[in-house]
Amino acid sequence: MFLVLYRPCQHRGLNKLIGGQIDLYSYRLTEQNIEVDLHQVEWNFDLSRFSFNFMISSNDFRTGVTIELDGSVWRVVEFLHVKPGKGSAFVRTKLKNVQSGSVVERTFRAGETVPQANIEKRTMQHTYKDGEDYVFMDMETYEEARLSPAQIGDRVKYIKEEMEVNVLFWEEQILEVELPTSVMLEVIDTDPGVKGDTATGGSKPATVETGAQVMVPLFISIGEKIKVDTRDGSYLGRT
Repeated sequence: MFLVLYRPCQHRGLNKLIGGQIDLYSYRLTEQNIEVDLHQVEWNFDLSRFSFNFMISSNDFRTGVTIELDGSVWRVVEFLHVKPGKGSAFVRTKLKNVQSGSVVERTFRAGETVPQANIEKRTMQHTYKDGEDYVFMDMETYEEARLSPAQIGDRVKYIKEEMEVNVLFWEEQILEVELPTSVMLEVIDTDPGVKGDTATGGSKPATVETGAQVMVPLFISIGEKIKVDTRDGSYLGRT
């Protein structure tokens, strides 16, 4: 059984449900509680005015699950189901605030339900920079959005024009930007490469086209394109 909370808001993705069918069992509309069997009921009103929040049980917590607590979005990074000899079972968790990055530990009763965060993922392409901001275009609607380096995070130094990223939204707020796990970047500055030097272990700093610095093997030269891991900035190879 799912409990769905409806709250008036603007949410572009809900228009896709108009005229469709949904298999639910109970819901709350605005401030009024209504219990009703909605099995295979066809909608005949504009759902763009509402947002959906499915409730999730603590028994179903998994790494990566996002929930709403105290008006913020938290991601489960660790969880442990505990069944003591005496007393009730509980779930011990470590949660990371998606907006601020802060981490807290919190304990839930076994079976306790909380709202699961309604995260919308949009594919967007970086088109150009406007001052310090990075301009992205929605690949479906062609609408533009400007993101600051702070909104993108540390991996902003690996973004280049025409790169496609996933932008995560919650209540029309940008939560985070997901880059591809690796990207090809051209080396624009480094010490001269030593021809034929392919020995492992030796490395040197290199500056790539986005301005990031990457430690590369000694044989890498200016003008070469290298593959960089955007998660930790490590060198993965060259073309």
